[in-house]
Amino acid sequence: MPSLNELVRRHTTLTGADVEWLHLLVSEWQLLSDLSFADLVLWIPTWDGIRYVSVAQMRPNTGPTSYQDDMVGHLVPRGRRPLLDAAYDEGRIVREGDPEWREEVPVRVESIPVRRDGKVLGVIARNTNLLTVRTPSRLELTYLQSASDLAQMIAAGTFPFPGAEQTDMDAAPRVGDGLIRLDAEGVVTYASPNALSAYHRLGLTTDLVGSHLGRATAELVPPNRGKVHESMVKMASGWAPRQTEVEAQGGVVTLRTIPLKPKGTPTGSLVLCRDVTELRRRDRELMTKDATIREIHHRVKNNLQTVAALLRLQSRRMDSDAGRAALDEAVRRVGSIAIVHETLSQALDEQVAFDEIADRVLAMVMELSQDGRVATRRSGSFGILSAEVATPLAMILTELTQNALEHAFGPSASGNLEVSALRGRAPVGGKGWSDSWNGGARPEEYLLITVQDDGRGMPEGFDPQQAGNLGLQIVRTLATGELGGTFDMVAAPGGGTKVVLEIPVR
Repeated sequence: MPSLNELVRRHTTLTGADVEWLHLLVSEWQLLSDLSFADLVLWIPTWDGIRYVSVAQMRPNTGPTSYQDDMVGHLVPRGRRPLLDAAYDEGRIVREGDPEWREEVPVRVESIPVRRDGKVLGVIARNTNLLTVRTPSRLELTYLQSASDLAQMIAAGTFPFPGAEQTDMDAAPRVGDGLIRLDAEGVVTYASPNALSAYHRLGLTTDLVGSHLGRATAELVPPNRGKVHESMVKMASGWAPRQTEVEAQGGVVTLRTIPLKPKGTPTGSLVLCRDVTELRRRDRELMTKDATIREIHHRVKNNLQTVAALLRLQSRRMDSDAGRAALDEAVRRVGSIAIVHETLSQALDEQVAFDEIADRVLAMVMELSQDGRVATRRSGSFGILSAEVATPLAMILTELTQNALEHAFGPSASGNLEVSALRGRAPVGGKGWSDSWNGGARPEEYLLITVQDDGRGMPEGFDPQQAGNLGLQIVRTLATGELGGTFDMVAAPGGGTKVVLEIPVR
């Protein structure tokens, strides 16, 4: 289905500002559809003026639809729908005419001009399914009156509210969540059952009708929360388009105010309200859990650094060179895990940007192992990785770089060591790289890592898959077992050694 932007660009001559106004209208018109119990279709005249193109459609959540099919992208010539012509040419709401019959369903059609800065941009066709029409209740009458006020504001170019702060429509309360109708003084003239229940959740013990909503809302806030700001009282009184939350008696209610000015003069306002107590409780629980997880990572990092410091102290007191070297290796292994936990302690979730970790691992290994004779560099990007991948991968990089520094270069030799990363989607059919994956079929997304040096190379007959070196055993176990990838070590072109890791990223 083509987007509003595509249809406007292809069929009309509207300006960028006009299109932004239409986007703002479409983001808000679910309210009109629900209050009207009607489908809405937005028609815009084409550049040649002989047709209309439908650029957006909305179905109601409060009643049956009038359109079973999508209307977006349809073109109709002028003259086929007289109500559209009259509303566009005369700039007024048109309700004349008998109901239309669509698949044995009677449909009342109305046309509402969409105006901006005195210019009619298009027409909203409001289509009401009359098959289930019955004597309206007080709630339905309030809905319909509010819909009529909004339609007049759209025709006058005063709705949506130009320059008003943007509302998060995903989090905003809907018509069915709870509706309160206020008069021009901010006094409640009608409150839906859901709205009354939401205020009872805040501690209200009386009826809302007849009370000033702003003052009634302010009185519900406990004194220990401080004086209620005057702006909240104004907002709850419907003086301006706003959205806020009120918390009292353990309940949390979101309020959204829509001032009504159908003829340019304020006649009252709509206040939509939604009980979000359980949502906020879950949000607080998630925030607490996130903070707890970050604190755990922070403490694990501190403990690992303490262990590394103790091992380092013990290493300095060792008389055996082999024992000192073994402890230094342990310090590096513990340090690489600590780097991951330090990064996780600063993250908002269990995801880390691994490039920074790789750079820190390289720096740590070089600081503890060499005097600057070997130049190291990283190329490519590892991207964002989960904690369950980042921790073993940091260990693998530590072992591989340390192994290269120990065995590829002599005590006084110099050279280069490069770590590269390539992340992307696997080729169709899994062609191009090795096909031996522990998990079976090649994953859709992969991470290819190479660690290459220009040192002395591997000794003759060396088998990297069977070598007993502890560091390589760790690499093989983590790469193939824990990460479900592949590991290989080959002679590098031009001399030296190249280690290749392929790791699935799920």
